Amino acid sequence: MEFNVRRLAADAGTFLSRAVQFTEETFGQAEKTELDAHLETLLIRAESTKHWTEKIMKQTEVVLQPNPNVRMEEFLYEKLDKKVPTRANNHELLGECMIDSGHEFGPGTAYGSALVKCGETEKLLGSAEKEFIHSSAINFLTPFRNFIEGDFKIISKERKLLQNKRLDLDAAKNRMKKARVADARSAELNSSSPLGEEYVAHFSYMLSFLHVRWLKLWTEEVQQAETELRIAQSEFDRQAEITRLLLEGIGSTHAHHLRCLNDFVEAQAAYYAQCYQYMVNLQKQLGSFPSTFSNNNQPAGSSSASVSVPSVPPAASLPAPPPSQTSPALNELRSTSGTRKARVLYDYDAASSSELSLLADEVITVSSVPGMDSDWLMGQRGNQKGKVPITYLELLN
Repeated sequence: MEFNVRRLAADAGTFLSRAVQFTEETFGQAEKTELDAHLETLLIRAESTKHWTEKIMKQTEVVLQPNPNVRMEEFLYEKLDKKVPTRANNHELLGECMIDSGHEFGPGTAYGSALVKCGETEKLLGSAEKEFIHSSAINFLTPFRNFIEGDFKIISKERKLLQNKRLDLDAAKNRMKKARVADARSAELNSSSPLGEEYVAHFSYMLSFLHVRWLKLWTEEVQQAETELRIAQSEFDRQAEITRLLLEGIGSTHAHHLRCLNDFVEAQAAYYAQCYQYMVNLQKQLGSFPSTFSNNNQPAGSSSASVSVPSVPPAASLPAPPPSQTSPALNELRSTSGTRKARVLYDYDAASSSELSLLADEVITVSSVPGMDSDWLMGQRGNQKGKVPITYLELLN
């Protein structure tokens, strides 16, 4: 109990001494030991690293999870050390909606089948997004968070300890300065002591005598102050070296964060490449369906349905369709088996999945396929491909 009381008293005295020193420094009434320039530069770099690491980490979390309510929920689960419940993301919800609507319209129809395929692709995109978020959280966010909550907390603790040691050092310097001044004044008064007993009667001399005795007490403090100053200087130098070594480790932190950044970029590139491949595959699958201008209620695989009759304007306003048998351009196209550009004269609705729907005045690419009926050509618009009637086309030079 006695030891604890003494320790408490010593700690209170140290705290009071630091508070007085800090206050005097704030008001410019005491000298302050400045850190060396290299250590100051390291401290500035550490603060900058902490500041930007926090901003990058928070903004990355926003990119990975834009919903602030979900981010808050995940944060609470993490602090409570509980597993975050599995939930469907937006892509997966959209995919489920498309699949359900496709089954409602009928998977045997072109529109219903296309909705199902789009929904399946959206669910694949959702799975890829979850994998990307998980990979980024482990390889990018976790190292950044470990630095903020681990390494930088240690640096802050040692920096605060360095600040306390500096205050102790400056307080010891201040006590040393006061002790030396008091010792000098004591020596000055002792050198001019009065002669004779007549001065004893004087009250003023008694006050001076007591004042000299009080000042002599400071002489005894000089040696103790010098000892405390040496100890404070040693502790300050030691703490400065520890802090400097920790701060120089920021360079290794930058190198580690650079590797994490490379991992994040690679994961992001792989995610977008995977999404692109999913969409390309979906686009190819949708290219096998009739165009959006076709009758979507017609079953996609039906070949017995009647051909839709195009809306043809009055004969007086129609250009004469090019004769399929005698056109030199058509004969050349069939003989060379090449491709030509053709302008569509009238709208045409595909009757089956093997045909291509057309819009008037659009330009498509056509080619001749051996064995195909002479009234038809193979037309292509982007990734969509199918048979088109010759009478609806005008070959371009």
